[in-house]
Amino acid sequence: MNRRHFIRATLLAGAASLLRACLGVRVEITPPATVTPPAGTPAPSPTPAPTTAPTTGPKLLGNENRPGFFIRYYRAFPAPDRTAWRLRVEGMVENPGEFDYQTVLGWPRVAQVSRMKCVECWSAKAKWEGFTYDTLAAIVKPLPTATHVRFDCADEYWEVVSIEELRAPRVLFVLKMNDELLPDEYGAPLRMILPSKYGYKGAKAVHTLTFQDKDGPGYWSFVGPYTISGDIEPGMDHPLDLGGGARPISGGEITEY
Repeated sequence: MNRRHFIRATLLAGAASLLRACLGVRVEITPPATVTPPAGTPAPSPTPAPTTAPTTGPKLLGNENRPGFFIRYYRAFPAPDRTAWRLRVEGMVENPGEFDYQTVLGWPRVAQVSRMKCVECWSAKAKWEGFTYDTLAAIVKPLPTATHVRFDCADEYWEVVSIEELRAPRVLFVLKMNDELLPDEYGAPLRMILPSKYGYKGAKAVHTLTFQDKDGPGYWSFVGPYTISGDIEPGMDHPLDLGGGARPISGGEITEY
């Protein structure tokens, strides 16, 4: 087994353990000998250890068990420069283009309080503010044949979500968190919140949206035993903002606390 296969097997085994802990079910995972990614998908590489910020240069973002709301990324990466950042929209739209940070901040926004549930079994609640899919669609005008949007991120993560799911109530393209501009650690300049789905469906540090007519796996459903839909299943939750401790959940968006 070469190094890449060994790393993939380790990821799969760890993911299976998490699912057993969360759902109370037995999950058997057999890592494939060869996996071919969807067309145009960058091959995944191993996640590096958390990285501390250097004394000079851009802040490096990585995984951190921060009290109240953990930080999770696919790999460590420099925080995006908001002055240089552009939201690129391409694919099956009438009006493709690039939008700078100030332009996106000027789009109509709504706010909500909702809980983000991670597949690792923890969750945390925050106030989120951003624009809806319909606001974006009015600007870029997706073609009638477009059915899904692929999100590409600064840490080389990717995810695919159907337009139907993006139009669901309480799904937001987030620009602010707890009444402040979205912090770098939590996905600035732009991230997604889909309260009825596990956090891995909510892409962070998004820079490109590609409208397409096909579904496909995101990063974690490509390398691990996670569903493409990412729907929150019945099981147990450990809310970090409420001091932890196991609480049963019935599936879907967590609204009990």
